[in-house]
Amino acid sequence: MARADRPALSPDADGNGPPHVAEAARRAVEAVWRIESARIVGALARYTGELELAEDVAQEALAEALVTWSRDGAPDNPVGWLLATARRRAIDSFRRRSARDARYAVLAGRLSEGEAAAGAPPPGTAPDDLPWDPDRVGDDVLALMFVACHPVLSPEARVALTLRAVGGLTSEEIARAFLVPVPTVQARITRAKKTIAAAGVPFALPPAEERGARLGGVLSVLYVIFTEGSTATGGGDLLRPDVAYEAIRLARTLAALQPGEPEVHGLLALFELTAARFPARIGPDGEPVLLEDQDRRLWDRAAMRRGKAALDRAVGAGRGLGPYGLQAAIAACHAAARSVPDTDWERIVILYEALGRVAPSPVVELNRAVAVAMAYGPQQALDIVDDLAVSGRLSGSHLLPTVRGELLTRLGRTAEARGELDLAARLCANPRERSVLLRKAEALPPSPNGPH
Repeated sequence: MARADRPALSPDADGNGPPHVAEAARRAVEAVWRIESARIVGALARYTGELELAEDVAQEALAEALVTWSRDGAPDNPVGWLLATARRRAIDSFRRRSARDARYAVLAGRLSEGEAAAGAPPPGTAPDDLPWDPDRVGDDVLALMFVACHPVLSPEARVALTLRAVGGLTSEEIARAFLVPVPTVQARITRAKKTIAAAGVPFALPPAEERGARLGGVLSVLYVIFTEGSTATGGGDLLRPDVAYEAIRLARTLAALQPGEPEVHGLLALFELTAARFPARIGPDGEPVLLEDQDRRLWDRAAMRRGKAALDRAVGAGRGLGPYGLQAAIAACHAAARSVPDTDWERIVILYEALGRVAPSPVVELNRAVAVAMAYGPQQALDIVDDLAVSGRLSGSHLLPTVRGELLTRLGRTAEARGELDLAARLCANPRERSVLLRKAEALPPSPNGPH
Protein backbone atom coordinates (compact mmCIF):
# COMPACT_ATOMS: atom_id res chain seq x y z
CA MET A 1 0.00 0.00 0.00
CA ALA A 2 1.29 3.48 -0.83
CA ARG A 3 2.37 5.36 2.24
CA ALA A 4 1.56 8.85 0.97
CA ASP A 5 -2.21 8.48 1.04
CA ARG A 6 -5.06 6.44 2.32
CA PRO A 7 -5.67 3.29 0.27
CA ALA A 8 -7.84 3.24 -2.80
CA LEU A 9 -11.25 2.44 -1.37
CA SER A 10 -12.64 0.20 -4.08
CA PRO A 11 -15.97 -1.59 -3.52
CA ASP A 12 -14.32 -5.02 -3.89
CA ALA A 13 -11.30 -4.22 -1.75
CA ASP A 14 -11.53 -7.50 0.16
CA GLY A 15 -11.79 -9.61 -2.95
CA ASN A 16 -14.87 -11.43 -1.66
CA GLY A 17 -18.30 -10.82 -0.25
CA PRO A 18 -21.30 -9.07 -1.79
CA PRO A 19 -20.36 -5.83 -3.57
CA HIS A 20 -22.99 -3.84 -1.69
CA VAL A 21 -21.49 -4.93 1.65
CA ALA A 22 -18.00 -3.93 0.56
CA GLU A 23 -19.36 -0.62 -0.74
CA ALA A 24 -21.02 0.05 2.63
CA ALA A 25 -17.70 -0.65 4.35
CA ARG A 26 -15.89 1.69 1.99
CA ARG A 27 -18.37 4.48 2.72
CA ALA A 28 -18.06 3.88 6.45
CA VAL A 29 -14.25 4.02 6.33
CA GLU A 30 -14.30 7.19 4.22
CA ALA A 31 -16.80 8.87 6.56
CA VAL A 32 -14.83 8.06 9.69
CA TRP A 33 -11.57 9.22 8.12
CA ARG A 34 -13.02 12.48 6.81
CA ILE A 35 -14.50 13.39 10.17
CA GLU A 36 -11.96 11.95 12.59
CA SER A 37 -8.63 11.85 10.70
CA ALA A 38 -7.04 14.70 12.65
CA ARG A 39 -8.00 13.16 15.98
CA ILE A 40 -6.78 9.72 14.90
CA VAL A 41 -3.44 10.90 13.52
CA GLY A 42 -2.98 13.30 16.43
CA ALA A 43 -3.53 10.57 19.02
CA LEU A 44 -1.21 8.20 17.17
CA ALA A 45 1.49 10.86 16.80
CA ARG A 46 1.36 11.54 20.53
CA TYR A 47 1.52 7.80 21.17
CA THR A 48 4.44 7.05 18.82
CA GLY A 49 6.20 10.43 18.92
CA GLU A 50 6.55 10.33 15.12
CA LEU A 51 4.18 12.01 12.66
CA GLU A 52 5.30 9.90 9.70
CA LEU A 53 4.86 6.63 11.57
CA ALA A 54 1.48 7.82 12.86
CA GLU A 55 0.29 8.45 9.30
CA ASP A 56 1.67 5.14 8.04
CA VAL A 57 -0.02 3.00 10.68
CA ALA A 58 -3.26 4.96 10.26
CA GLN A 59 -3.24 4.05 6.55
CA GLU A 60 -2.58 0.40 7.40
CA ALA A 61 -5.52 0.44 9.80
CA LEU A 62 -7.76 1.89 7.08
CA ALA A 63 -6.72 -0.84 4.66
CA GLU A 64 -7.44 -3.52 7.28
CA ALA A 65 -10.81 -1.90 8.05
CA LEU A 66 -11.88 -2.30 4.43
CA VAL A 67 -11.34 -6.03 4.65
CA THR A 68 -12.63 -6.64 8.18
CA TRP A 69 -15.64 -4.32 8.03
CA SER A 70 -16.69 -5.79 4.68
CA ARG A 71 -16.68 -9.22 6.30
CA ASP A 72 -17.96 -8.46 9.81
CA GLY A 73 -19.69 -5.09 9.47
CA ALA A 74 -18.56 -1.77 10.94
CA PRO A 75 -17.80 -1.90 14.69
CA ASP A 76 -19.77 0.03 17.27
CA ASN A 77 -16.72 2.20 17.97
CA PRO A 78 -15.00 2.68 14.57
CA VAL A 79 -12.52 5.28 15.85
CA GLY A 80 -11.46 3.02 18.69
CA TRP A 81 -11.14 0.10 16.26
CA LEU A 82 -8.87 2.10 13.94
CA LEU A 83 -6.79 3.41 16.85
CA ALA A 84 -6.27 -0.03 18.36
CA THR A 85 -5.36 -1.54 15.01
CA ALA A 86 -2.99 1.32 14.18
CA ARG A 87 -1.30 1.11 17.56
CA ARG A 88 -0.64 -2.58 17.03
CA ARG A 89 0.88 -1.77 13.65
CA ALA A 90 3.12 0.74 15.43
CA ILE A 91 4.22 -2.00 17.82
CA ASP A 92 4.96 -4.25 14.83
CA SER A 93 7.00 -1.45 13.26
CA PHE A 94 9.15 -1.00 16.32
CA ARG A 95 9.52 -4.77 16.65
CA ARG A 96 10.80 -4.94 13.08
CA ARG A 97 13.33 -2.23 13.83
CA SER A 98 14.73 -4.07 16.77
CA ALA A 99 13.35 -6.70 19.09
CA ARG A 100 15.40 -5.18 21.89
CA ASP A 101 14.42 -1.58 21.20
CA ALA A 102 13.67 0.05 24.52
CA ARG A 103 11.03 2.20 22.90
CA TYR A 104 9.16 -0.86 21.72
CA ALA A 105 9.12 -2.18 25.24
CA VAL A 106 7.62 1.05 26.54
CA LEU A 107 4.97 1.15 23.83
CA ALA A 108 4.12 -2.51 24.25
CA GLY A 109 3.71 -1.98 27.97
CA ARG A 110 1.43 0.99 27.42
CA LEU A 111 -0.67 -0.97 24.94
CA SER A 112 -1.03 -4.01 27.19
CA GLU A 113 -1.82 -1.98 30.29
CA GLY A 114 -4.23 0.36 28.51
CA GLU A 115 -6.18 -2.36 26.79
CA ALA A 116 -6.29 -4.55 29.87
CA ALA A 117 -7.59 -1.68 31.98
CA ALA A 118 -10.30 -0.95 29.44
CA GLY A 119 -11.23 -4.57 28.90
CA ALA A 120 -10.25 -4.30 25.24
CA PRO A 121 -9.83 -7.49 23.25
CA PRO A 122 -6.36 -9.03 22.93
CA PRO A 123 -4.44 -8.99 19.63
CA GLY A 124 -6.03 -11.13 17.00
CA THR A 125 -9.61 -10.16 17.83
CA ALA A 126 -11.68 -7.20 16.68
CA PRO A 127 -10.39 -4.20 18.70
CA ASP A 128 -13.75 -2.54 19.27
CA ASP A 129 -13.14 -0.48 22.37
CA LEU A 130 -9.77 1.20 22.64
CA PRO A 131 -9.64 3.82 25.42
CA TRP A 132 -10.29 7.28 23.97
CA ASP A 133 -9.17 10.11 26.22
CA PRO A 134 -11.47 13.08 25.49
CA ASP A 135 -9.28 15.35 27.60
CA ARG A 136 -6.38 14.79 25.21
CA VAL A 137 -8.24 14.94 21.91
CA GLY A 138 -8.22 18.74 21.66
CA ASP A 139 -4.54 18.97 22.56
CA ASP A 140 -3.70 16.27 20.01
CA VAL A 141 -5.45 18.09 17.15
CA LEU A 142 -3.97 21.43 18.15
CA ALA A 143 -0.49 19.93 18.40
CA LEU A 144 -1.00 18.38 14.95
CA MET A 145 -1.82 21.82 13.53
CA PHE A 146 1.27 23.38 15.10
CA VAL A 147 3.52 20.58 13.83
CA ALA A 148 2.08 20.73 10.30
CA CYS A 149 2.62 24.51 10.24
CA HIS A 150 6.08 24.47 11.84
CA PRO A 151 8.43 27.29 10.72
CA VAL A 152 11.07 24.80 9.54
CA LEU A 153 8.77 23.93 6.61
CA SER A 154 8.32 25.94 3.44
CA PRO A 155 4.95 27.68 2.99
CA GLU A 156 3.96 25.19 0.27
CA ALA A 157 4.88 22.24 2.48
CA ARG A 158 2.88 23.66 5.40
CA VAL A 159 -0.23 23.95 3.25
CA ALA A 160 0.14 20.42 1.83
CA LEU A 161 0.89 18.81 5.19
CA THR A 162 -1.96 20.66 6.94
CA LEU A 163 -4.48 19.51 4.36
CA ARG A 164 -3.06 16.00 4.49
CA ALA A 165 -2.55 15.46 8.22
CA VAL A 166 -5.19 17.77 9.70
CA GLY A 167 -7.75 17.89 6.89
CA GLY A 168 -7.46 14.24 5.89
CA LEU A 169 -7.33 15.06 2.16
CA THR A 170 -5.53 12.74 -0.24
CA SER A 171 -2.64 13.89 -2.41
CA GLU A 172 -5.00 13.76 -5.39
CA GLU A 173 -7.47 16.08 -3.68
CA ILE A 174 -4.73 18.54 -2.68
CA ALA A 175 -3.28 18.48 -6.19
CA ARG A 176 -6.69 19.24 -7.70
CA ALA A 177 -7.22 22.07 -5.24
CA PHE A 178 -3.94 23.81 -6.04
CA LEU A 179 -3.58 22.71 -9.68
CA VAL A 180 -0.23 21.01 -9.24
CA PRO A 181 0.82 17.47 -10.20
CA VAL A 182 0.11 14.71 -7.70
CA PRO A 183 3.82 13.72 -7.50
CA THR A 184 4.63 17.31 -6.52
CA VAL A 185 2.17 17.18 -3.63
CA GLN A 186 3.43 13.78 -2.54
CA ALA A 187 7.03 15.02 -2.66
CA ARG A 188 6.15 18.06 -0.56
CA ILE A 189 4.44 15.93 2.07
CA THR A 190 7.30 13.42 2.16
CA ARG A 191 9.92 16.17 2.46
CA ALA A 192 7.89 17.90 5.14
CA LYS A 193 7.77 14.76 7.28
CA LYS A 194 11.48 14.13 6.81
CA THR A 195 12.27 17.77 7.65
CA ILE A 196 10.22 17.57 10.84
CA ALA A 197 12.01 14.37 11.83
CA ALA A 198 15.46 15.74 10.97
CA ALA A 199 14.80 18.94 12.89
CA GLY A 200 13.71 16.96 15.93
CA VAL A 201 10.34 18.72 16.10
CA PRO A 202 8.47 17.13 19.01
CA PHE A 203 4.84 16.19 18.69
CA ALA A 204 3.59 18.47 21.42
CA LEU A 205 1.96 21.82 21.91
CA PRO A 206 4.55 24.60 21.86
CA PRO A 207 5.30 26.16 25.24
CA ALA A 208 2.84 28.87 26.22
CA GLU A 209 5.43 31.59 25.63
CA GLU A 210 5.95 30.40 22.02
CA ARG A 211 2.38 29.55 21.16
CA GLY A 212 1.27 33.09 20.33
CA ALA A 213 4.01 33.60 17.77
CA ARG A 214 3.54 30.15 16.26
CA LEU A 215 -0.24 30.60 16.10
CA GLY A 216 0.26 33.25 13.42
CA GLY A 217 1.82 30.62 11.17
CA VAL A 218 -1.17 28.32 11.62
CA LEU A 219 -3.57 31.14 10.80
CA SER A 220 -1.60 32.15 7.71
CA VAL A 221 -1.75 28.59 6.34
CA LEU A 222 -5.53 28.46 6.79
CA TYR A 223 -5.78 31.90 5.15
CA VAL A 224 -3.81 30.70 2.10
CA ILE A 225 -6.06 27.64 1.78
CA PHE A 226 -9.24 29.71 2.01
CA THR A 227 -7.96 32.37 -0.39
CA GLU A 228 -7.25 29.74 -3.04
CA GLY A 229 -10.79 28.46 -2.62
CA SER A 230 -12.44 31.88 -2.71
CA THR A 231 -10.47 33.25 -5.69
CA ALA A 232 -8.64 30.51 -7.56
CA THR A 233 -5.26 31.47 -8.97
CA GLY A 234 -5.74 29.23 -11.99
CA GLY A 235 -7.96 26.66 -13.63
CA GLY A 236 -11.33 27.10 -15.23
CA ASP A 237 -13.33 28.19 -12.19
CA LEU A 238 -13.31 31.36 -10.13
CA LEU A 239 -14.32 29.55 -6.94
CA ARG A 240 -13.28 26.24 -5.44
CA PRO A 241 -15.86 25.96 -2.66
CA ASP A 242 -14.61 22.58 -1.46
CA VAL A 243 -11.20 24.10 -0.69
CA ALA A 244 -12.70 27.16 0.98
CA TYR A 245 -15.08 25.09 3.10
CA GLU A 246 -12.22 22.84 4.22
CA ALA A 247 -10.42 25.96 5.48
CA ILE A 248 -13.61 27.00 7.29
CA ARG A 249 -13.88 23.56 8.90
CA LEU A 250 -10.28 23.75 10.11
CA ALA A 251 -10.81 27.32 11.38
CA ARG A 252 -13.88 26.21 13.34
CA THR A 253 -11.83 23.41 14.88
CA LEU A 254 -9.08 25.85 15.82
CA ALA A 255 -11.59 28.30 17.30
CA ALA A 256 -13.03 25.53 19.46
CA LEU A 257 -9.53 24.56 20.63
CA GLN A 258 -8.33 28.14 21.22
CA PRO A 259 -11.46 30.03 22.37
CA GLY A 260 -9.44 32.76 24.07
CA GLU A 261 -7.54 33.85 20.94
CA PRO A 262 -9.36 36.78 19.27
CA GLU A 263 -7.50 36.47 15.96
CA VAL A 264 -8.69 32.89 15.57
CA HIS A 265 -12.27 34.14 15.83
CA GLY A 266 -11.38 37.03 13.52
CA LEU A 267 -10.10 34.61 10.89
CA LEU A 268 -13.20 32.43 11.20
CA ALA A 269 -15.41 35.53 10.92
CA LEU A 270 -13.59 36.58 7.76
CA PHE A 271 -14.06 33.13 6.22
CA GLU A 272 -17.75 32.91 7.09
CA LEU A 273 -18.60 36.43 5.90
CA THR A 274 -16.67 35.97 2.65
CA ALA A 275 -18.16 32.56 1.94
CA ALA A 276 -21.64 33.96 2.57
CA ARG A 277 -21.34 35.77 -0.78
CA PHE A 278 -20.35 32.66 -2.75
CA PRO A 279 -23.90 31.88 -4.02
CA ALA A 280 -24.10 35.28 -5.72
CA ARG A 281 -20.53 35.51 -7.05
CA ILE A 282 -21.03 33.18 -10.02
CA GLY A 283 -23.62 33.57 -12.76
CA PRO A 284 -25.47 30.74 -14.54
CA ASP A 285 -22.72 30.59 -17.18
CA GLY A 286 -19.97 30.32 -14.57
CA GLU A 287 -18.78 33.88 -15.12
CA PRO A 288 -17.89 36.07 -12.11
CA VAL A 289 -20.56 38.52 -10.92
CA LEU A 290 -19.12 41.78 -9.61
CA LEU A 291 -20.15 43.04 -6.18
CA GLU A 292 -22.30 45.84 -7.56
CA ASP A 293 -24.22 43.35 -9.74
CA GLN A 294 -24.74 40.62 -7.16
CA ASP A 295 -28.22 39.64 -6.02
CA ARG A 296 -27.79 40.06 -2.29
CA ARG A 297 -30.87 37.98 -1.66
CA LEU A 298 -28.70 34.99 -2.56
CA TRP A 299 -26.17 35.70 0.18
CA ASP A 300 -26.08 32.98 2.83
CA ARG A 301 -27.74 34.58 5.86
CA ALA A 302 -26.77 31.72 8.18
CA ALA A 303 -23.11 32.15 7.27
CA MET A 304 -23.43 35.89 7.83
CA ARG A 305 -24.85 35.30 11.30
CA ARG A 306 -22.03 32.88 12.11
CA GLY A 307 -19.47 35.36 10.86
CA LYS A 308 -20.96 38.22 12.87
CA ALA A 309 -21.01 36.04 16.00
CA ALA A 310 -17.34 35.13 15.51
CA LEU A 311 -16.46 38.79 14.97
CA ASP A 312 -18.32 39.71 18.16
CA ARG A 313 -16.21 37.15 20.04
CA ALA A 314 -13.04 38.66 18.60
CA VAL A 315 -14.12 42.16 19.62
CA GLY A 316 -15.35 40.95 23.00
CA ALA A 317 -11.87 39.74 23.94
CA GLY A 318 -11.02 43.42 24.53
CA ARG A 319 -7.54 43.19 23.00
CA GLY A 320 -8.23 45.03 19.76
CA LEU A 321 -8.67 43.48 16.33
CA GLY A 322 -5.69 42.05 14.49
CA PRO A 323 -5.25 41.78 10.71
CA TYR A 324 -7.84 39.03 10.23
CA GLY A 325 -10.33 40.66 12.58
CA LEU A 326 -10.00 43.97 10.71
CA GLN A 327 -10.62 42.23 7.38
CA ALA A 328 -13.64 40.55 8.93
CA ALA A 329 -14.91 43.95 10.09
CA ILE A 330 -14.62 45.18 6.50
CA ALA A 331 -16.53 42.12 5.27
CA ALA A 332 -19.18 42.82 7.93
CA CYS A 333 -19.68 46.32 6.48
CA HIS A 334 -20.49 44.77 3.11
CA ALA A 335 -22.76 42.19 4.72
CA ALA A 336 -24.74 44.88 6.53
CA ALA A 337 -25.31 47.03 3.43
CA ARG A 338 -28.36 46.71 1.18
CA SER A 339 -26.38 47.83 -1.88
CA VAL A 340 -22.99 49.18 -2.93
CA PRO A 341 -24.07 52.85 -2.59
CA ASP A 342 -25.59 52.07 0.82
CA THR A 343 -22.25 50.69 2.10
CA ASP A 344 -20.42 52.62 4.82
CA TRP A 345 -17.37 53.31 2.67
CA GLU A 346 -15.93 55.89 5.06
CA ARG A 347 -15.78 53.27 7.81
CA ILE A 348 -14.18 50.83 5.38
CA VAL A 349 -11.50 53.43 4.55
CA ILE A 350 -10.76 53.80 8.28
CA LEU A 351 -10.57 50.02 8.71
CA TYR A 352 -8.18 49.71 5.76
CA GLU A 353 -6.02 52.47 7.25
CA ALA A 354 -5.87 50.51 10.50
CA LEU A 355 -5.11 47.30 8.61
CA GLY A 356 -2.32 49.06 6.74
CA ARG A 357 -0.72 50.00 10.05
CA VAL A 358 -0.85 46.52 11.63
CA ALA A 359 -0.22 44.51 8.46
CA PRO A 360 1.10 46.81 5.72
CA SER A 361 1.10 45.40 2.19
CA PRO A 362 0.59 46.77 -1.33
CA VAL A 363 -2.65 44.76 -1.68
CA VAL A 364 -4.06 46.39 1.45
CA GLU A 365 -3.10 49.80 0.04
CA LEU A 366 -4.77 48.95 -3.28
CA ASN A 367 -7.95 47.91 -1.51
CA ARG A 368 -7.85 51.12 0.50
CA ALA A 369 -7.70 53.00 -2.80
CA VAL A 370 -10.89 51.25 -3.97
CA ALA A 371 -12.66 52.27 -0.76
CA VAL A 372 -11.35 55.84 -1.09
CA ALA A 373 -12.77 55.98 -4.63
CA MET A 374 -16.19 54.98 -3.33
CA ALA A 375 -16.07 57.37 -0.38
CA TYR A 376 -14.28 60.41 -1.81
CA GLY A 377 -14.03 60.02 -5.58
CA PRO A 378 -11.77 58.39 -8.19
CA GLN A 379 -9.09 61.08 -8.48
CA GLN A 380 -7.99 60.79 -4.86
CA ALA A 381 -7.90 57.02 -5.26
CA LEU A 382 -5.92 57.26 -8.51
CA ASP A 383 -3.20 59.20 -6.71
CA ILE A 384 -2.80 56.28 -4.29
CA VAL A 385 -2.73 53.75 -7.14
CA ASP A 386 -0.20 55.76 -9.14
CA ASP A 387 2.11 55.86 -6.12
CA LEU A 388 1.83 52.08 -5.92
CA ALA A 389 2.62 51.78 -9.61
CA VAL A 390 5.75 53.93 -9.23
CA SER A 391 6.91 51.80 -6.29
CA GLY A 392 6.76 48.64 -8.43
CA ARG A 393 5.48 46.61 -5.48
CA LEU A 394 2.66 45.07 -7.52
CA SER A 395 4.46 44.71 -10.83
CA GLY A 396 3.37 41.52 -12.54
CA SER A 397 0.02 41.43 -10.74
CA HIS A 398 -3.22 41.96 -12.61
CA LEU A 399 -4.78 43.65 -9.58
CA LEU A 400 -3.17 47.06 -9.98
CA PRO A 401 -4.03 47.61 -13.68
CA THR A 402 -7.53 46.29 -12.96
CA VAL A 403 -8.16 48.95 -10.31
CA ARG A 404 -6.39 51.64 -12.33
CA GLY A 405 -8.53 50.81 -15.35
CA GLU A 406 -11.70 51.15 -13.28
CA LEU A 407 -10.64 54.52 -11.89
CA LEU A 408 -9.63 55.86 -15.30
CA THR A 409 -13.00 54.73 -16.66
CA ARG A 410 -14.80 56.70 -13.97
CA LEU A 411 -12.67 59.74 -14.82
CA GLY A 412 -13.60 59.47 -18.52
CA ARG A 413 -10.06 58.61 -19.62
CA THR A 414 -11.28 55.62 -21.58
CA ALA A 415 -8.30 55.15 -23.90
CA GLU A 416 -5.96 54.80 -20.94
CA ALA A 417 -8.53 52.66 -19.14
CA ARG A 418 -8.72 50.26 -22.08
CA GLY A 419 -4.94 49.88 -22.06
CA GLU A 420 -4.93 49.11 -18.34
CA LEU A 421 -7.73 46.55 -18.62
CA ASP A 422 -6.01 44.85 -21.56
CA LEU A 423 -2.81 44.67 -19.50
CA ALA A 424 -4.74 43.25 -16.53
CA ALA A 425 -6.26 40.57 -18.78
CA ARG A 426 -2.81 39.55 -20.04
CA LEU A 427 -1.51 39.25 -16.49
CA CYS A 428 -4.55 37.42 -15.08
CA ALA A 429 -4.10 33.65 -14.67
CA ASN A 430 -7.78 32.83 -14.12
CA PRO A 431 -9.68 32.57 -17.43
CA ARG A 432 -13.00 33.54 -15.83
CA GLU A 433 -11.59 36.78 -14.46
CA ARG A 434 -9.73 37.39 -17.71
CA SER A 435 -12.91 37.21 -19.78
CA VAL A 436 -14.58 39.80 -17.52
CA LEU A 437 -11.64 42.17 -17.94
CA LEU A 438 -11.68 41.79 -21.72
CA ARG A 439 -15.43 42.43 -21.89
CA LYS A 440 -15.00 45.58 -19.81
CA ALA A 441 -12.26 46.83 -22.14
CA GLU A 442 -14.35 46.09 -25.24
CA ALA A 443 -17.40 47.85 -23.78
CA LEU A 444 -15.57 51.14 -23.24
CA PRO A 445 -16.66 53.92 -25.60
CA PRO A 446 -14.02 55.83 -27.55
CA SER A 447 -12.45 58.62 -25.53
CA PRO A 448 -13.99 61.95 -26.59
CA ASN A 449 -10.65 63.70 -26.22
CA GLY A 450 -8.42 60.97 -27.54
CA PRO A 451 -5.54 59.45 -25.60
CA HIS A 452 -4.20 61.37 -22.60
